[in-house]
Amino acid sequence: MKLNTLTKYVSAAVLAGSLGLTAVAEAATLKISHIRPQGAIIDNELKDFAAKVDAATEGDVKVKIFAASALGDYTTVQERISVGAIDMAVQPAATAAERKMQISAFPYVAENWEQAKEIYGPGGAIHSAMKDLYAKQDITMLAAYPVYFGGVALNRDAVSPGDPSVDKGIKVRVPGIKSFQLTSDALGYISSPIPFSEAFTAVQTGVVDGVVGSGAEGYYASFRDVTKTYVPVNTHFEVWYMIINSETLADMDAEDREALQQQALAFESSAGKTLKRTRLLTSRNWQTTAQPLLT
Repeated sequence: MKLNTLTKYVSAAVLAGSLGLTAVAEAATLKISHIRPQGAIIDNELKDFAAKVDAATEGDVKVKIFAASALGDYTTVQERISVGAIDMAVQPAATAAERKMQISAFPYVAENWEQAKEIYGPGGAIHSAMKDLYAKQDITMLAAYPVYFGGVALNRDAVSPGDPSVDKGIKVRVPGIKSFQLTSDALGYISSPIPFSEAFTAVQTGVVDGVVGSGAEGYYASFRDVTKTYVPVNTHFEVWYMIINSETLADMDAEDREALQQQALAFESSAGKTLKRTRLLTSRNWQTTAQPLLT
């Protein structure tokens, strides 16, 4: 019975070939992760990116979006992209595997958006350095995604927000990155390293009184329900990176690979326009305290 069944399949294949019929190739689906909730700016821009990739590859490549760290914290996601367990992401650089990646979030590197474009954009010093650092982890950096200048979000009133020499007595969550911890301490806050996935609960339950490490758009997207005051001190220039497992990229059909890379470059050149307009976005219920140290 098994032999007869096999014979039928072989005969069908031969017949299909003789009639000029070809099998329909299944579209490749790339899983892409990001850290914001559904409906946030990055989520909408990635939906647009996915649609353009689908059109440019004539349906050969589909991009499936996983919002709100559904595939894991961004540190875990970067590790999984490195080994090919996840295909892509747009997210901050995780520094656990390579401490040199902290250069991306170094405080006060740029004073304004024009300087940031020169430093973090294509051809810039940090853009080139990050591309090389990702490559050592078997990850290809397809694009840089400018986000905002950073600030401080608090669930209480600010204390001497324009004077970094004053000890605030306020405990704030910072990422597990030394540059953020030192910046927070220099501004007079008490640093408490907490993973991003646990930050909202930490503020909500009073473990900390606020957050350092993001900016107005990020706080509005993820912390607006526990934020009372925003202090725009421009702590750093936030850049995320569109990354893909290098082997996954290399295994793609040449035309599809070229189309994906071209759409990533288009994403890179246009993504910051929307975010720049929202860099000081705040809820109606927030107080915006003090002028930026840098404009």
